[in-house]
Amino acid sequence: MTPSLVGFLLLLAACLATFGYWHAVTREHNERLNGLDLRVHVNGIRGKSTVTRLVAGVLREGGYVTVAKTTGSAARIIAPDGVETPIKRRGAPTINEQIDIVADHVTTATEALVMECMAVRPINQTYSQDFLVRSDVTVITNVREDHQEEMGETLEEIADSLSRTIPEDGVLITAEDREHLRERLRANAHARGSRLVYADPASVTDADMRGFDYIQYKENVAIGLEMARLAGIHRDAAIAGMWKAVPDVGAVRLQWYEILGKRVLWVPLFAANDKESVVRTIEQLDRTAFPEGATVIGILNNRQDRGRRAELFAELTAHELEPHLDEVITMGSYEEAVTRAILDGGFPAERLHALGETVQPDLPEILERIAGLIEGDEGVLIGMVNIHTEQAELLIGHFQDLTGAEYRDHVAQSRDRERAPRGVARLHRAATRTAAAPSEGEGER
Repeated sequence: MTPSLVGFLLLLAACLATFGYWHAVTREHNERLNGLDLRVHVNGIRGKSTVTRLVAGVLREGGYVTVAKTTGSAARIIAPDGVETPIKRRGAPTINEQIDIVADHVTTATEALVMECMAVRPINQTYSQDFLVRSDVTVITNVREDHQEEMGETLEEIADSLSRTIPEDGVLITAEDREHLRERLRANAHARGSRLVYADPASVTDADMRGFDYIQYKENVAIGLEMARLAGIHRDAAIAGMWKAVPDVGAVRLQWYEILGKRVLWVPLFAANDKESVVRTIEQLDRTAFPEGATVIGILNNRQDRGRRAELFAELTAHELEPHLDEVITMGSYEEAVTRAILDGGFPAERLHALGETVQPDLPEILERIAGLIEGDEGVLIGMVNIHTEQAELLIGHFQDLTGAEYRDHVAQSRDRERAPRGVARLHRAATRTAAAPSEGEGER
């Protein structure tokens, strides 16, 4: 037997072994998906992680044994009792991770699976839906301008890209409020034999929102309520389940801190990185949460791998955010280009301050500059664009240190018994009563 033939046979054997392994993995994956009562795929531009958590909370409280997986600022597995486990990766995340999640966490007892879409490129979105999740219900939270390099430059093109995760003969839920985009999604759903359900924020009351201890939007809650209606879950249970759901790492919690004698309201808006979400949130906070007369400082925190986003936020700052921001600080990358773009847009130079890669300040320098910009006793500090840069991480770490014992990470919060779904909470109460009850004969001593 010649060496070339031996090599060919070895290659053929390796190919056959790989094919056999992949066939077995695929078969097992499909069997696990087929055993579920409900599969939900959460897609969209903004709010995917939050909506994944809310929908899973609705299903848990409604009695479904539910496994959920988020992909956003910090990827998590959320077990049927609501307890979270961080996902540890050896390398860069890939969409095939979803297969491992199903294999490791979906059992014969699992009834519902809620998966946040990992894919951005249209071809990967198709693969995610048709092979990895095969949802009965897909959520497209909204259509916004982001990831234009992969999904298309226009909102209509982005809507079509997102539509690749619509199921065949299923249901699409969306809170997209622009009628022409919603109708485009409806047409795309109809082409797949699915129907569109509009999650109208008008169906959510102010009382529904009072149970959230972080900034939440009625659009997201409306999606949870529509999911409850489709699953036959009572509205009260749905609201309770959403209140119990632990917010995503990127959720905006308003917290007061002291910086060199100044009281500062910290608003971490890093996860809201599209134009519409940022403008709407800051306008809302300006009306309802910012102290009257406080100096409002915006931080533009730019990552090296998000050049397009840096450009968009520079334009946004110069025009739509200028009335709401008294001062602007730049951090991270693209500092010179961002500064030039903001100034070209007419933003006053005396209100723009560099604290990023061109300066490379330490934490005391950052705090001193922030405190120096606040004219009175109180200020507002808004973090925007991205989370991870050297300067922003110094600031975030400092605030967590100040919070001290009061700070609880999201995994710890997920273990709170008060957040457990009704069935689990009932078991905890029963166990507590049993432990507290006197043993047989004890009362006669």
